[in-house]
Amino acid sequence: MKKLLVSLVILVLMVSMCATILVACNQETVDYSKTIIFYSSQGDALQKITTNAIHAFEAKYPGWKVVHQNPGGYDEVKDKIVKDLQGKMQPDIAYCYPDHVAQYLQSGKVVDMSTLINSTELYNGELIGFTEEEIADFVPGYYKEGLATNFGGYSTYGFTETSMLTLPFVKSTELMFYNKTALDALGLQPATTWDELWEQCEAIRDRYPKATPLGYDSEANWFITMCEQNGWGYTTSEGTNNYLFKNEGTIGWLTELKGYYDKTYLTTKMDLNNAYTSGLFTKGVEEGGLVYCIGSSGGASHQDPGTAFEWGIAPIPGSVQEDGSVNYSVISQGPSLVMFEAGYKVENIDEKKLMTWLFVKELLDPTFQAAFSIASGYNPSRMATFDVPVYAEHMEKDSITAVAARVASGMSDWFFTSPAFKGSSTARDQVGKALLYAIQGQKDPEKALRDAYKNCGGK
Repeated sequence: MKKLLVSLVILVLMVSMCATILVACNQETVDYSKTIIFYSSQGDALQKITTNAIHAFEAKYPGWKVVHQNPGGYDEVKDKIVKDLQGKMQPDIAYCYPDHVAQYLQSGKVVDMSTLINSTELYNGELIGFTEEEIADFVPGYYKEGLATNFGGYSTYGFTETSMLTLPFVKSTELMFYNKTALDALGLQPATTWDELWEQCEAIRDRYPKATPLGYDSEANWFITMCEQNGWGYTTSEGTNNYLFKNEGTIGWLTELKGYYDKTYLTTKMDLNNAYTSGLFTKGVEEGGLVYCIGSSGGASHQDPGTAFEWGIAPIPGSVQEDGSVNYSVISQGPSLVMFEAGYKVENIDEKKLMTWLFVKELLDPTFQAAFSIASGYNPSRMATFDVPVYAEHMEKDSITAVAARVASGMSDWFFTSPAFKGSSTARDQVGKALLYAIQGQKDPEKALRDAYKNCGGK
């Protein structure tokens, strides 16, 4: 028995050593001075689309290669980059959220893309930067997200107000999917404000006792959006107190929300044990489904009920202000692109930075954006994409993904993003949990927010 165990241990060690040797050999055969490493969370289907951009880039610039890797989801990409930066083996370009970049800044390896964006020099016969018209072609709300001023402590890392730390790739926002058949039977129009939605709930429950009026996929998004719509504090990247979300406005709202939850007017993803509420929406009201479902425009395909009922899509409700106006602010999400100074001890840092930038431009080309947006369900970051014939044709369709893209594209003036700083991702996680604890009655709203504040490091 002991001999067998020893043999197994030796075998495992041999396999491990072989794997290490293979990895090392593979790294030795890659010329990192001529190879651009790209990290994303794309699945197999989207990676195939991105391969077209890679081939186009490699055809333009012979001798250069792009290696596209998927470490996992967004958080796995972030965790790997943090680890890679410690070993000076970071990628050249990667998917990112602002919260992630806030963590990367301290490495000193995040590239300020503003010089490249504004370059008037030519390379290989083409303009290196973007023209003024091309910069204006970006959806404004998406583009402004990358400004250094959105990142806490940016000046301490050597950046200025005009520095660009990220560029938008493709984006999503939140939409309100609704059961048109159910609303029509009640003689109701889709709610445009939260007040209207809550007023409709009693009639919905009376007519459809098995149904839940509203499902919301992201507790954190809901909390952050309500702070923006109502002017309540959420977070700030300035000063010593970054966390503002424990205030009278949020406490009052969570108290109100608890009352609606007790009347079974709403549910959320975490309330359903991390099951997306779209699964309820597609069931239909007679089967215990939802009338309204608020979820990502990028996940529109999961909201399609087929022939079970007629559906519709609208912007999420807004909050009525004291002057009677309505604030329709809505969160903007989806991957942006961040560039890093070359790792792997390469000596041609400036050349590699330029070539990485030219690959970024390939990913932002409207024709590629059209193909990727159709395949992913996300919205393109450049408005010229809507003029690409294949995308224009897609947008005219009646599919749920096409309608979602149309509705989302008309909401660009309402998009907002929250400030990014070290700890902002923790705040997002904590307010989402606070909402769940409050509506389920695990904690009263004030305690839920007080605990969230403490968990963020607030004092």
